[in-house]
Amino acid sequence: MKHYEYFSTLLPQIVGEKEGPVAPEIVPSAAFAYASAQEAEAIFAGETSKPLYARMGNPTGMKLEKVLAKMEGGFGAVVTSSGMGAISMAMTAFCDRGDRVLCIGGFFGGTYALMNETLPRFGIQPHFCDVDDLSGIENFLREGIKVVLLESVGNPSLKLPDIRRIGLLCDEYGALFIVDNTLTPLIVAPFRMGADLVVYSTTKIISGHSAALGGAVVYRGLKEEKDKLLERKFSAVHPLLQKGKGALGAILKKRSMRDFGMSANAFASFLTLLGIETLPMRTRRVNESVKKVVDILHDSGVDVRHPSLHAHEHHLRYEALFEDGCGPLFTIECRSKERAFAFLNASKLLTQSAQVGDNRTLGLHMASTIYRDFEALDRKLLGVTDGMVRISVGLESPMALAEDLIGAWKTIMHL
Repeated sequence: MKHYEYFSTLLPQIVGEKEGPVAPEIVPSAAFAYASAQEAEAIFAGETSKPLYARMGNPTGMKLEKVLAKMEGGFGAVVTSSGMGAISMAMTAFCDRGDRVLCIGGFFGGTYALMNETLPRFGIQPHFCDVDDLSGIENFLREGIKVVLLESVGNPSLKLPDIRRIGLLCDEYGALFIVDNTLTPLIVAPFRMGADLVVYSTTKIISGHSAALGGAVVYRGLKEEKDKLLERKFSAVHPLLQKGKGALGAILKKRSMRDFGMSANAFASFLTLLGIETLPMRTRRVNESVKKVVDILHDSGVDVRHPSLHAHEHHLRYEALFEDGCGPLFTIECRSKERAFAFLNASKLLTQSAQVGDNRTLGLHMASTIYRDFEALDRKLLGVTDGMVRISVGLESPMALAEDLIGAWKTIMHL
């Protein structure tokens, strides 16, 4: 738990200022003026860090980028308009027509649709593997996979990948390794496990208040020798490697953000900075509450799924790698859409929303909402059943929450 004390000191200190306005300043300007023709040239060449144009970032967003990079232990970050904007930026910056990408584990519906439906329209071929199919993962990597993407915790499957082992395989076969760490900020440290890029929907836990849509890609520094980006499969980005240690940031901006425009807005970045100050306390509170609520529900006969329970297929991995928990989610299996609707409508505390990681507890029937347009086989692959209800625990009393959910469960017993 010592790292929570570290972040509880670090984040408020680097978000706030010691002189002048304490809170971060909002810079809403879409355009910026340059002092001279020489300065304009230097800004466009990347030799000066002053803002170029808001589509490529603004001072408020740059402040958030510095905070996220420091928090995550990366070299830098690029903030975006949404979490899907962040994943899209990472994929389109490093992939070209004909490339193959490997998706490991279950995925949030938007991510799965991007990988399975949208990117193939542009000639990028996805492959899918279960988190435990390590031989299949290695076989795909051996065949020349360019990018690997996984979620630190499957949403809503709650499967836990062995991130460190997969990271070693990506290094061995020269694949770019991207970890979506949206559910586990401060808990999982992907760069220590071999990640090259860490992706966030900052709309979720990092903000906590549902008031700011945003995303981010945090990136590592370019290695001076034997960097995987120097391999032939990444030849398209080689001209940008001359940018030095921050080359991955230049690739993200010049090969994707500049042309697709998934730029963060200043006010959203400001609100995200306000939320991130309390992230350590909220993270600790929520993960402790999840464990308490899940245990009470399980002991009360509720069909609840979470890796902390012995029956979960990744319970041992949870104990070994997730000592502080694995984020705010658990699921309840109601066995049918009718029962799931009745359960949700009977709860007094749940807010029914497609959001996760909010300060209040949220609930949603997955098959009729986020995954409603997916084929049955796709839903099965992603672990979504007709009766699944996803719960995202907030800051409420865990005892009050457990009591409310048990009461809702009792109302569907006769259905």
